[in-house]
Amino acid sequence: MDCFSEQSGKEAQDRYLRWSGECLDGPIIVGAGPSGLATAACLHQKGVPSLLLEKSDCIASLWQRRAYDRLKLHLPKQFCELPLMPFPEHFPTYPDKQQFAEYLESYAQRFNIHPRFNVCVESASYDTNCGVWRVRTRSQEEGMPGNTREKEYCSRWLIVATGENAEAIYPHFPGNFQKPIIHASAYKSGVHYKGQNVLIVGCGNSGMEMSLDLSDHNANAFIVARNNVHLLPREMLGMSTFGLGMLLSKWLPLWLVDRLLLLVAYFMLGNTSRYGLRRPEMGPLELKNKFGKTPVLDVGTLAKIREGKIKVVPAIESLTSGGARFVDGKEREFDAMILATGYRSNVPLWLKERQFFAEDGFPRRPFPNGWKGENGLYAVGFTRKGLLGASQDATRIAQDIAMLWKAEAVSKRASTPAAAN
Repeated sequence: MDCFSEQSGKEAQDRYLRWSGECLDGPIIVGAGPSGLATAACLHQKGVPSLLLEKSDCIASLWQRRAYDRLKLHLPKQFCELPLMPFPEHFPTYPDKQQFAEYLESYAQRFNIHPRFNVCVESASYDTNCGVWRVRTRSQEEGMPGNTREKEYCSRWLIVATGENAEAIYPHFPGNFQKPIIHASAYKSGVHYKGQNVLIVGCGNSGMEMSLDLSDHNANAFIVARNNVHLLPREMLGMSTFGLGMLLSKWLPLWLVDRLLLLVAYFMLGNTSRYGLRRPEMGPLELKNKFGKTPVLDVGTLAKIREGKIKVVPAIESLTSGGARFVDGKEREFDAMILATGYRSNVPLWLKERQFFAEDGFPRRPFPNGWKGENGLYAVGFTRKGLLGASQDATRIAQDIAMLWKAEAVSKRASTPAAAN
C-alpha cells in the first residue's frame, strides 16, 4: 500500500518529505454515529483494525447534541440494537435519548472503539496510481483555539458512515420572519415557550412530538401539514406497529399488510383527515420501502389535536415580519418558528466519487445492494430502514473487508522470507 515505494530515486524521496499523513492497514470509517460504531465493532470482532473519524466531540452527536429532551426510540429496543450487543434487560421497551447514548458509550468501550473527535473530513478521493483512498482532514489543535491542523489519511478501504441525517435542511419561504426561528436540531424543550404561539413547520415524527411537548408546557402549538402523512398508533393489538408489520409481511404481500394496518389504525384513531392530516394513496410500508418516508407513530399528539390544544394549518404561502400567510388565505401571528424539516446526506460535499453515490448523497443501488461500491468504497447507514438496516450493512461490510484484509496479511507474511533473502 506504500505508494512512494512504487516510485524511485529522488522523486519518491521528495514526495515523501513533502507529505504529512498516515497510512493505515485497516479501513477508514467516516462518522461515529451508530452506523460507524456498528461497523467498527464488527471489524474488531474479526480482528481487523480501523480508524474512526468524527467531526463532532462525541459519538452519536445527532442524539447527544441535536435531539430534544423528551426523545425516545420510536421503535422497540430489539429493533434498534447494534450487532453483537443487545440493550440491557432493565432498559424500557422504548429507551430515551440518554439511555440510548449510554448504550452506545458502553458499546464503544466493549469493542475498544476510540474515534478521533473534532476531525472534519474536507475531501476523500481514490488515487488510482497508488490504489488507496486519500482522506484529507482538518482538526482543531488541542489547547490552541483558532488553530487548525490539516492531515491526510490513506487506506485501501473507505467506509462512509455519515448517514442520512448529516446536515439540517432549511426550507426557503418568501418573506422575512423577524422573530426567533430555529431548526428542530436546536430545540430542547417547550419550557422556554410557555404562553407563546409557536409554528412548527413539518409534521413528521419530530414535528408531531415537538408539538406535543410544546402543548404539555402550555404553549400554543400550530403544526404545518404541507404533505399527506400516515399517522399510526405506536402499538396495535398488543405489540408494536412496526413489529406487527414485519410479522405480517413474512406471509402476506405488502399491499395487504398496509390495508390491515390502516384498518386497525382507523378503528383506533378515526378519520385523521378530519383534523387536516390526510393520508397518502400509497400505504405506509410501501411508501417507506419505495421512498424512505417514515409513517408518524402517534404518542399522544392526535388527542391534543382533537382537543384543539394543537392546531393543524395548511402549507405556508409566505412569511410576514410577525407570522405567516397560508395557502388557504389566512394569516396568523407567531412568537417563534421551529423548522422540523428534516436532514439530508452531506456526502456530495466531501466525497469525490459519483458512480456509487448519487447526487442526493445516497447509494444509487437500493437496499440490500447499496453497501459496496468499487475500489474498496463502502456505505453504511443509508438504507432508509433505520438502525436495523444499518446493522445488516455493517455486518456485510465487516465480512467483506475481513476476507480481503486476512488474504493480504497472508500474502505479506509469505513474501517476507523472500524479501529477506
